[in-house]
Amino acid sequence: MTIRKHAILSALTMSLLFSASAQAEEAAKPGTKPAEAASPMAGTGQAAGTVQSDGPVQTGPDAPDAPAVPPALTVPAPVSIYLDGSLLKTEAEPVNVNGTLLVPMRRLFEGQGAKLSWNNTDKMVTATKDGITLTYRIGDLTATVNDRTVPLNAPGQISGGYTLVPLRFVSEALGSTVAWDQAARTVHVSTITFETSIRWGVNLRSSPDSGSSPADKATPSLTLVSRSANTGGQLPASAAGTQDTGGSNILELLPTGSKVHVIREVGAFWLEVRTPDNQTGYISAKPKYTDYASPSLIDKQADELIAYGETFLGTPYVFGASPDQTASFDCSSFVKRVFQDTLAVDLPRVSYDQAKEGTEIGLDELRKGDLLFFGARDLNIGHVAIYAGDKKLLHTYSEKYGVRTEAFSDYWKKRLVTARRVF
Repeated sequence: MTIRKHAILSALTMSLLFSASAQAEEAAKPGTKPAEAASPMAGTGQAAGTVQSDGPVQTGPDAPDAPAVPPALTVPAPVSIYLDGSLLKTEAEPVNVNGTLLVPMRRLFEGQGAKLSWNNTDKMVTATKDGITLTYRIGDLTATVNDRTVPLNAPGQISGGYTLVPLRFVSEALGSTVAWDQAARTVHVSTITFETSIRWGVNLRSSPDSGSSPADKATPSLTLVSRSANTGGQLPASAAGTQDTGGSNILELLPTGSKVHVIREVGAFWLEVRTPDNQTGYISAKPKYTDYASPSLIDKQADELIAYGETFLGTPYVFGASPDQTASFDCSSFVKRVFQDTLAVDLPRVSYDQAKEGTEIGLDELRKGDLLFFGARDLNIGHVAIYAGDKKLLHTYSEKYGVRTEAFSDYWKKRLVTARRVF
């Protein structure tokens, strides 16, 4: 009996060893494929062989010990969809089909402002928005956009009672932009028009920087190097410079030529904006940095310009005074310094050249902050003043008065050569 038991055990052992060896040999053959890994944009469908938890998974140093899961068996995190910065809660989870994300159609269309109609007999969806008409039959690999046939990477489908359509195709056909964040497994859909262009590299900040400008404590702190051949040297940190570089709350640098959407104006010197990659923050509203302008912003900036200029009332007049200091001014160094410090507008040094900047306007068009140029000292243009509103001038021309405000009287009107608008 004992001999028989040993024989049976030996036979079983040899059988198991042979089976394991055969499997190892088969796996080592050329061309044999490993188990398929889950798609990087997988939706709710679970790949064969994946592991699914019955509840939330605890991670971190306090997590209990658990058997390691091979990479090929790891279930990818679900995909999140954000529409104009807000989470889009769809009726059912997105589904990935060979890299194309399909989502329930109603909230996707209506969330982007499209009017939706559905023909249940033909399984045909029609969406209209701002002159765009999109027609699509579920299951087809082509759709029609304004009578133009457009191919799809994957067909829509009806699953679990919901009609699913390709997210990227639908969104881009309606004029939206779509961006995929691989690290966060997030799709950002934006219906916003990014209408404002960056003129000069400017920092996007998490909050308006306190800065150090004497004109306004909320203006950016700037590192400045003069670009004028006549002034030379380094300007104070309160003046307008070559790049917005100060502050510690910087999110990223927005390069020249990039686009943003302006959410709102924050005082005279800041704009809250959204970028195409869905970051929200604050940038300088000074005209040096963007082409954004509005009547309300111009009024606020003009008020700041005049208020700052009036802080120098009584400052001595010295012909040829350097704009690198504020102990004295002549007419053009005063104008140059005030515009630099408040609006980052870099004007030439002398009034004759300043009169070539901006656009010419008539006296009936004058608004606060415009520049007025006059004949003086036997020169066609020998004096400049800032229009301060209410028929007043802010300027300096006399050792007796220094910087002053006075009426825009007939005396000055007779000597007027041109009026220019520089912001």
